[in-house]
Amino acid sequence: MSTTERATRDGDAGARIAERIREQILRGHYPPGTRIRQVDVAEQFGASRVPAREALRILEHDGLVRLVANTGAWVSTLTLAECDEIYRMREALEPLLLSYSAPALEAADIERLGALATEMAATDDVDRFLELDREFHLGSYAGAQTSQLGELVVKLWNTTQPYRRAYTRSIGGDARRIVHDEHHLIVSSLADGDIEDAGRVLAGHIRRTRRQLSRHPELFESITAR
Repeated sequence: MSTTERATRDGDAGARIAERIREQILRGHYPPGTRIRQVDVAEQFGASRVPAREALRILEHDGLVRLVANTGAWVSTLTLAECDEIYRMREALEPLLLSYSAPALEAADIERLGALATEMAATDDVDRFLELDREFHLGSYAGAQTSQLGELVVKLWNTTQPYRRAYTRSIGGDARRIVHDEHHLIVSSLADGDIEDAGRVLAGHIRRTRRQLSRHPELFESITAR
């Protein structure tokens, strides 16, 4: 096997391993602050250390882990101030990304967003809601052809996921109804071709979560691995 073929094989294996670990982190199986050792990754997936190392590099690029030389990786953690900053970035950037995406969305795409909004409103399962919510928002951005913005937004989503999970578990019925109403309003605006209004609702949607998170500083300690 040539050096190029070996590098390609290791890269493919690394990407597959990264996808599996990414799912575990996003689903909360690895809380913020959890140590992930390269040797454990290699053993878990029956791989050599090369693809295991590549997987951790991919996850670092995704914003999901922090690598420390000669030590390993830790699932990314945020302080309340850092989370607030990221949400302010999202509030500014996601309506812009939506404006790039919306003109390219087909009727079937918008219909799918509506179905996701309805399914979210019907479930009481937090993990299922978060999966649907991620599919909804990232799906609404799927039409955008951007060189950096889309990738940046996904990274920001990744870093805040554990805190969104804790927040979602803490909110009451009235707050949940507002969230669901906003999802339906975004779909309605997109269906009407009113991109500006869709962006306005989206910005308020993100801002409301940021403000609610700011009222619960305890979340940033309770979900961090000890």
